[in-house]
Amino acid sequence: MRSSAWKVVAGLGAVSVALAFTQAAQAAGKLQEVLSRGKLVVGTGSTNPPWHFRDENGELVGFDIDIAKIIAKGLFDDDTKIEFVNQASDARIPNIVTDKVDISCQFITVTAARAQQVAFTVPYYREGVSLMMVSGGKYPDYAALKAAGNAVTVSVLQNVFAEDMVHAALPEAKVDQFESVDLMYQALNSGRADAAATDTSSLAYYMKQNEGRYVDSGFSWNPQTYSCIVKQGDPDWLNFVNIALRESMTGTTFPTYKAAFERWFGVSPPAPTIGFPAEFR
Repeated sequence: MRSSAWKVVAGLGAVSVALAFTQAAQAAGKLQEVLSRGKLVVGTGSTNPPWHFRDENGELVGFDIDIAKIIAKGLFDDDTKIEFVNQASDARIPNIVTDKVDISCQFITVTAARAQQVAFTVPYYREGVSLMMVSGGKYPDYAALKAAGNAVTVSVLQNVFAEDMVHAALPEAKVDQFESVDLMYQALNSGRADAAATDTSSLAYYMKQNEGRYVDSGFSWNPQTYSCIVKQGDPDWLNFVNIALRESMTGTTFPTYKAAFERWFGVSPPAPTIGFPAEFR
């Protein structure tokens, strides 16, 4: 047999071995597949600070990005071994189901309906709605806003639930809806609105980025849970991710989670208690 033919045979043999190795890793489960590949493939967004966005250097940053890095660190002891897949919100579940990504970390609200399609990890943040006000404004806090009744105007992002959502906190307030978050904040800054109903995480982020300009009314409502999602049917992979996230919030890697929380929200999360694991109370 000619040498060129041997090379073809040898090349086909190498491909077959690599394919068999990949198939064996997949058969063993997602955890072994990711470890064998040598990187974690994460679905996320790129336009929603403080969760996932491009900084002034074009780098993808945000709290979701830091959460993904915690998982990669647990896998490889190297939080750079990640491939981020930029995806729209409506692609979060399809990309998991079709194995385009290993995991999605993209401020995904936990719901019973979604849990029929994907597996949720342990929560890493509890979102809510808060009232953001300009520092030194007419109303100092939530009690003053509520006492003012229909004299108060609240700006909010336009949606079918906006008015009911605001009235759950301020039953008599006037509600001014806007097509974008930027316009909603402009109404607050211009004095057209006395408060802006916004995500609690956004309020914390804007207060940190604009120190002294904004204040929190002191009241939050409408809680919702954020978790990452993985494909159903692989308990070892879900268990690994849960351990990586849980220990970042309650154990050995808490300093990493704490630093990320402080960076994006400007406050420190409560430190894990020593002794009885209070999270199981």
